[in-house]
Amino acid sequence: MLSLIFHSTYNKPILLIGNGLRTAGAVDMVHKFVRKTNIPVLTTMNGVDLAQDDLHIGFIGTHGNRVANMILNQCDLVVSIGARLGIRQVGRDSKNFAPRADLVRCDIDEYELSRNIKDNEKKYHADARDFIRMLLEEDVRDYTSWKLQCLQSKKLLEDYDIQLGNLAIKKISSLLPDNPIIAVDVGMNQCWAAQSFHLKGDNGRIHIGGGYGAMGCALPYAIGSSISINNGIVYCICGDGGFQMNIQELETVKRENLPIKIFILNNKVLGKISETQHFYHDDRFANTALSGGYTVPEFSKIAEAYGIRAVKLNNYEELDNYKEWFYDDNPCLFDIPLPEESFLTPKIKFETGMISPKLDDKVFIKVKEILKK
Repeated sequence: MLSLIFHSTYNKPILLIGNGLRTAGAVDMVHKFVRKTNIPVLTTMNGVDLAQDDLHIGFIGTHGNRVANMILNQCDLVVSIGARLGIRQVGRDSKNFAPRADLVRCDIDEYELSRNIKDNEKKYHADARDFIRMLLEEDVRDYTSWKLQCLQSKKLLEDYDIQLGNLAIKKISSLLPDNPIIAVDVGMNQCWAAQSFHLKGDNGRIHIGGGYGAMGCALPYAIGSSISINNGIVYCICGDGGFQMNIQELETVKRENLPIKIFILNNKVLGKISETQHFYHDDRFANTALSGGYTVPEFSKIAEAYGIRAVKLNNYEELDNYKEWFYDDNPCLFDIPLPEESFLTPKIKFETGMISPKLDDKVFIKVKEILKK
């Protein structure tokens, strides 16, 4: 079934993995493969927790990490496993997707494979476990030098595209234990979390709404996750809009005494839609901001009314004062303020495929030189 994929002509391969890998129960196998070969791993947003700790470089797509998209533009082979490669990953013009690379796709869904991303791509209609088992049998050389180029580029870009939402996620991430379980809502908080969470260990989990786009999913995800691990600790990341969709489930959290730690990234707007209205519709904020009929309650008071301890912070740095709350057996809520004009960066423009905002020319050239070596 499988011809040699990693033959000697490829010097810059990447493994692109999506949530189908988890569905197939093949995560441990792919970790074994990449630790054996040191091939850089990129993920989709839905699969952002599939490459953790020292394996983590970033995820690709519209709001993906800039370094991940730049690596994608410079690599010479993409092996995609369990990734749908939808329009948010590939873009409007698929010719711009990994333009220097050959593409190999493995998917259990033959209808996903019926779409051509590249004219000369190789397709394997197979279970991910069977596909990776065959990769493990292949004699693949070590790609440490190429991976170091990717990591060096990541280091150069670490201070770019950082918004306050990213910094809040980084602060939360720094305070979490190894192998945490995290539930993330839909909206800006989802993108900041995907961009900036660094999971310590190999067995953490980020439950993410992904393509369903269901605002309010994080708290129900967290409740189910906690119950599934014998009422264990789960960290719940929400925006102010999404949290209001299922705010009544605080009663469930309290009644069942679930140790769910809720972090509301509160910019007092429906972020992703208000951002579109700001940039493309002359600030006509229809039901997304105070001027357009959207308001936010005092979340800490609501939590306290349910009997859940809560605090309204002045900024995310104050989380350091509540470290013990992160680890005890009681639920809690943190209301973390962010500016109303909080934006997502970077963003791949649908019309052009270009990444905005534009990177400093010297840094852009330096990263391209590193990745071209």
